[in-house]
Amino acid sequence: MSTQKLLIIGQGDIGLPVTNKLAQNGLSVTGLARSDRSHYQLDDSATFMQADALTLTAEQLQAFTRIAIIVTPDEYSTSGYKDSYLSICQHLAKFADELDNLERVVFISSTGVYGQNKGEWVDEYTALVTPERDASKVILQAEQALQQGFGEKAIIIRPSGIYGRERLMRLRKAKEAQKEPIAAEDWSNRIMDRDLVTITAKVLTIAAPKSLYIATDYVPVTTLELTTWLSKQVGELPPEVDNEKTAVTGKRLHSNIPLAWLNYPDWQAGYQDILQ
Repeated sequence: MSTQKLLIIGQGDIGLPVTNKLAQNGLSVTGLARSDRSHYQLDDSATFMQADALTLTAEQLQAFTRIAIIVTPDEYSTSGYKDSYLSICQHLAKFADELDNLERVVFISSTGVYGQNKGEWVDEYTALVTPERDASKVILQAEQALQQGFGEKAIIIRPSGIYGRERLMRLRKAKEAQKEPIAAEDWSNRIMDRDLVTITAKVLTIAAPKSLYIATDYVPVTTLELTTWLSKQVGELPPEVDNEKTAVTGKRLHSNIPLAWLNYPDWQAGYQDILQ
């Protein structure tokens, strides 16, 4: 593995720990971000490149064997998604024929690209990928730009709802004394942020990755069941059932992540860690 040279574009909540994990494993890894290095708690053995990904040249990318794109938009709007995900993927794809050393481009996408919203099961073989939200349509276009440019070298990771010790939206809602009623059967899926870091590092380094990973844990759960369970853990009353919302909504994702890669194979394991 010592001959690998990895580039992690984006040093946010997932990109930075991915860079650090690879560096700590003894790999040659460069983290790229727009601000200077002092903004990031980067491992001393990682290299840092301060640049806007949209200004990268083929010459700057030439040495890298594996690249990951782990970015977030400056603003959560359709144009924000176009300026980040789509523009970066299109920009890199332009150099596909020039990057002789490149073996793999890994893109962190989203399970939002699946428009299914009636409780359907979705897995890696689900052919119908028809996003509902405009932002999700842009993310799908970004995937396609990489696939068109890099062919089989493009690897897509689609995470479900990311949560963790710093991502506590569901827990905050459970702690509210006055809760909004919740539909009886609204399905949701999640992945612990630290598991997503592990998954990304594995996909970058294993010998023969799949072309698509659905990065989610093994147990979809309704919002009602999750909020009821969390409310009990924090000593609050459970939410009422919203009897006006009788339709089954959301989707159930079938993970294709090897169980050995997950420290938190289900939502209870994850939230028990957070609650401790």
